Amino acid sequence: MMGMLGCVLMSLLVMVADGFVVHGSSGPLVAPLGSSVVLPCYVDKLSSMKGLEVEWRRADSNALVHLFLDGESRPESQEPDYQDRAHFFTDQIQHGNFSLRLDNLTAEDEGRYTCRVYSQEDSGEVLVQLKHERFLVLGSDRSVSAYDGEDVTLNCSLDSHVSLEDVEVSWTRTDGGILVLLFQDNQTFSDSVDEQYRDRAEFFTAEISKGNFSLRLKSVRIEDKGVYMCQVSAGVLSANVTVELEQLGFSSWHIAVLFFCIAAGLAAVLLLVSLIWCRMNNAAGSISKKVCDLQLSLVFCPNICMFLAFMLWGFTEASLNETITCCALYILRPFMLIWAMPYLNYLQGNLKAWIKFFKITRELAIFTVVFYSALFAHGWRLRAHDASIVPRVAMGISFGVIVLLCLLLSRGFKNKILHLILISCLSVCQMSQLMFTFGFSSLGNT
Repeated sequence: MMGMLGCVLMSLLVMVADGFVVHGSSGPLVAPLGSSVVLPCYVDKLSSMKGLEVEWRRADSNALVHLFLDGESRPESQEPDYQDRAHFFTDQIQHGNFSLRLDNLTAEDEGRYTCRVYSQEDSGEVLVQLKHERFLVLGSDRSVSAYDGEDVTLNCSLDSHVSLEDVEVSWTRTDGGILVLLFQDNQTFSDSVDEQYRDRAEFFTAEISKGNFSLRLKSVRIEDKGVYMCQVSAGVLSANVTVELEQLGFSSWHIAVLFFCIAAGLAAVLLLVSLIWCRMNNAAGSISKKVCDLQLSLVFCPNICMFLAFMLWGFTEASLNETITCCALYILRPFMLIWAMPYLNYLQGNLKAWIKFFKITRELAIFTVVFYSALFAHGWRLRAHDASIVPRVAMGISFGVIVLLCLLLSRGFKNKILHLILISCLSVCQMSQLMFTFGFSSLGNT
């Protein structure tokens, strides 16, 4: 009962002593950091200024905040932390107003303040509680888990009444500082974010007015795993919260990729063992149809499995350039291996004709065109926002020359010197294409 009575007295913040009534605040004062706040303290009627003394102190440390004595303020008596920051309204004191203005509010200013008033006839005091405005950003205390390809929500909400025009919110990956999404000047900026999150990261637009800046990340990938930070700023106020995205489970696509990779390895081992066993049991110098079939299977099966694995990997990770290149490599590799095996003369029919058609130079030409097509598309996107068109024009010319040289190589020439010249020119153009794609970054700014 006594505790309840004390709370009531604190909320009213009014103390009566010897008939002298000092009034204060009806509740805690809340003000933002860096602002000015007035701590109220006044009496209904001041009978006389004679012998008046007003003293403001910290209730927790008894530190002197400000003093009015002998008809004037005494700033020299203040604690150093309050000098030039705590002021009386001097012209109002004669009217019974002893309120204190505290400038440039800091976090350390939070606490309880006592205003004591003494005169020759009466005395009294009042307690005022001061709090700085809490700029809280709330998130989730648990990590977020998801299956690959799902949409996930990373929570971030603002627990404060701040105008959205003053708020800036940025979502970043802590490992590398990759910008995921940005809210500024009351609008969302998605063009300035990292390319891997473009068109996949978004705010809940209808919830922004409520201070909800949660991030929706669509079609999560394995490489999205990590720690994300939601940084919220409003003027001098700033706060952040982190959310961890972990335990990304395998989707059916990933399981299929894993299956084909394992199948490629097992097929290679089993077929190789079978081939060695058959060759050991064959008569010396003879080649049976079974040995030839096993040799062809050893060349084709693992590479076809890896071709399918990279196709599915491309669908899962949306890495088009890498997928095209790897698929081209694995679909052409069997022809190169058959060219190198000792049984080429024993092949018959269409298979032999196809193998001879894909001779080494033709394979090189096809793979080069496929690889540099993907590289050209990637470089074209990288240079999309360059101020100058020089890099794009250079890449286009270089790629066109590469395609022309590959067509010439695929025709085949008996003259070895001509072959050597074409391959040398092709190498120079390939190097140029690489440099125009990933180097000479200054060209885009000229």
